[in-house]
Amino acid sequence: MSETALSPLPDRPRPSDEADVIVVGAGPSGSTTAYHLAQAGLDVLLLEKTAFPREKVCGDGLTPRAVKQLTAMGISFEDKGWIYNHGLRIVGGGVRLELPWPDLTEYPGFGLVRTRYDFDQILADQATRAGARLVERTNVRAPIIDPRSNRITGVTAKGPGGEPVSYSAPLVIAADGNSSRLSVAMGIRKRDDRPMGVAVRTYFESPRHNDDYLESWLELWDRSGEKDVLLPGYGWVFGVGDGTSNVGLGILNSTSSFRDVDYRKLLRRWTESMPEEWGFTAENQRGTVRGAALPMGFNRTPHYSRGLMLVGDAGGMINPFNGEGIAYAMEAGQLAADVVTHAAARPTQRERERVLLSYPRILSDVYGGYYTLGRVFVRMIGNPEFMKYATRYGLPQRTLMMFMLKMLANLTDPRDGDAMDRVINGLSKMAPAA
Repeated sequence: MSETALSPLPDRPRPSDEADVIVVGAGPSGSTTAYHLAQAGLDVLLLEKTAFPREKVCGDGLTPRAVKQLTAMGISFEDKGWIYNHGLRIVGGGVRLELPWPDLTEYPGFGLVRTRYDFDQILADQATRAGARLVERTNVRAPIIDPRSNRITGVTAKGPGGEPVSYSAPLVIAADGNSSRLSVAMGIRKRDDRPMGVAVRTYFESPRHNDDYLESWLELWDRSGEKDVLLPGYGWVFGVGDGTSNVGLGILNSTSSFRDVDYRKLLRRWTESMPEEWGFTAENQRGTVRGAALPMGFNRTPHYSRGLMLVGDAGGMINPFNGEGIAYAMEAGQLAADVVTHAAARPTQRERERVLLSYPRILSDVYGGYYTLGRVFVRMIGNPEFMKYATRYGLPQRTLMMFMLKMLANLTDPRDGDAMDRVINGLSKMAPAA
């Protein structure tokens, strides 16, 4: 890094292939990071391998945690594409329970649904309005390493026309998803001691498209073998508001049957068991069944090394309790931008590096204990007998389930909360950091 690295100098002429920071990937984590960096006056290149709009595999549901981050980016929810929801409906063990989102000072009291087809574009557009430079159809292939410092100083990519291009910056942020080619090239690989999940989903034309609750089914049975197996995971039905429902399921790797499950067939069998009037039939299906991996609980570390910072799925930041990724991707993007902005204000390379090295510790302080509890939870629900017991005896207890909603969705007030908040916050602080 030069002595001027990361310094916000908006009046300085600069080639289009240079920046203060390069962000690779314009999903929720990358666009949020780019937005906050640009707001702070840094010159940001946001590189996206596809072009907007584009589809992504997701449940499309946004909890109050995600809504808070969208609000912080100045995004309005007035157009008809946003569908409000009031809470979570839980189905299992013969029980159908509606739980409103908690009344908290820290978070709004509503969630949203928006398809990823244009959700990511909304975030990327907000980043460009703040001053970030978005370059689409640019597939980053490898890091550029300075042989003297062994630090990343830029990236090489395949440009919009297939031509080789390169971009340079003293700091690169990997927001390139679960596979994170950039992280792997820098020697930052996945950890086997962290949970991993798989999610599959599709869309159906359905009268349930205007449902104002997110719906979660806690019992997923695999009846393809000689013996019925209760799988560790859940199904969902989220009304999209455009005539369709997003219907999918997520499975965790905490049982031996994880690798043997045909998730698409399981989704088809599950939807075929639904009430006929809901319309979850092959004739009403819109689009194919698509799947994606869910990297959880910080399954790739360190989150900063040699000029490369990780955010979102690239750093395995999905919540192990409920498979939620968007809120944590956006929160990590804001945290990363704060760290980078503070580093940019330091006068020397050594001081800047010291600030950048604080990023993993900050993430650990914010999420480490909670994610450790999530790993314990994943192991527990991997036991079919525990799942049967929990759904049979736990679901009818409304107070217990309200506690679990707060726990699983990580929705508590850090100060002046109720007794449930204090218990959950205390457990997170006492648990060793992930």
